[in-house]
Amino acid sequence: MSCKFKLLLENAEQLVLVCSKKETFLLKEGMKVLAVLEKASVVIGNDGLIKAVGPTDTIRNQFSTSLFEKTIDCTGKCVLPGFVDAHTHPVWAGDRVHEFSMKLAGATYMDIHQAGGGIHFTVNHTHAASEDELFCSFQHRLQRMIHSGTTLVECKSGYGLNLENELKMLRVIERAKREMDIGISSTYCGAHAVPKGKTAVEAADDIINNQIPALKQMSTSGELHVENIDVFCEKGVFDLESTQRILQAGQAIGLQLNFHGDELNPMKSAELGAQLGAHAVSHLEEVSDEGITALANAKCSAILLPTTAYILRLKQPRARDMLDAGVIVSLGSDFNPNAYCVSMPMVMHLACVNMKMSLKEALAASTINAAYALGRSHTHGSLEVGKQGDAVIINSPRWEHIIYQFGGHQELIDYVIIKGKIVYKNEKVLSL
Repeated sequence: MSCKFKLLLENAEQLVLVCSKKETFLLKEGMKVLAVLEKASVVIGNDGLIKAVGPTDTIRNQFSTSLFEKTIDCTGKCVLPGFVDAHTHPVWAGDRVHEFSMKLAGATYMDIHQAGGGIHFTVNHTHAASEDELFCSFQHRLQRMIHSGTTLVECKSGYGLNLENELKMLRVIERAKREMDIGISSTYCGAHAVPKGKTAVEAADDIINNQIPALKQMSTSGELHVENIDVFCEKGVFDLESTQRILQAGQAIGLQLNFHGDELNPMKSAELGAQLGAHAVSHLEEVSDEGITALANAKCSAILLPTTAYILRLKQPRARDMLDAGVIVSLGSDFNPNAYCVSMPMVMHLACVNMKMSLKEALAASTINAAYALGRSHTHGSLEVGKQGDAVIINSPRWEHIIYQFGGHQELIDYVIIKGKIVYKNEKVLSL
């Protein structure tokens, strides 16, 4: 009796598995030998999980009597895992295009922040927006991410800065989890800035005594499913002591630690993350040598954000030093009103050119390692049997073109697939 499966991706010129031995992350040496099959196929089951990968002839023989809801002929094309964006701020109202002009004229991030712009500008607009308005713009941004090949994305709150508006943002993220196909890892980032009229200590007290208990209550009732907690550990924002207090309060209710650190000033954030057992620390433009060693020893991922360094003209994150030291390097777009980029292919390109990562390192950092940073590498980040069937099909015989063709991913990507479902199909592709 024949068996029906959801999707067959057949005869890819290159099938980029990334991993083939159930690795949960790749370090520098592992990144040099990414698992790639030639003339290969993938079978995805009705449960959205990968059932088989292998040479085309082998898969044809193994599934010769099977039926498939859909088959995509990938002859001459490449199949890659869906990209994982490990750091974004995608729920907000208003934009900061005027600040881009200020930055180009020489204003620093903190100049704008202290003048009432930056995060506070977005906070004011986000407070004024309804949940439906926030969801509408958020949905549009997520759709653009999908079109660029992202199938799992970390999404932060953080433009509320009070209980009412932080919960409003988290409800918007929760709604997207229910209504959209893209995978979402939800992050509470109530400590994104110090609210006007409060000191950092007062803000930390409010977060610990009011916001986190309310979050716990909503998680217990099933209204929210938040995975991570984030704090902007920075000079003039939250110092190391306040950051530690907030992170530990979040950890106590079961949240993974995944926070901003060592971006504009050396704060010993990496050392703190390693000490507390954080899954990841982001930015790290100003990380110390000791911080790099601590991250490597603790298997705490470094989420590097090449768009931020590029747009703010910051020192580039020390990707090569981290890789050489044995750090688990991941990548994220840092999509937000200050760094408006939804495209992981462009992030990978910037990582290669500006941070001196190799093509293979950038791809691994945007798949298996980014999934690890979110605690999801057992289900995402590679094309292996048992993992979720998330894939990107590009119209090129070599996978490297997705990074090489800077800004060209809109033309290259033919299909984006999540759980075996085609969620994006390039209009130029002939109908199935």
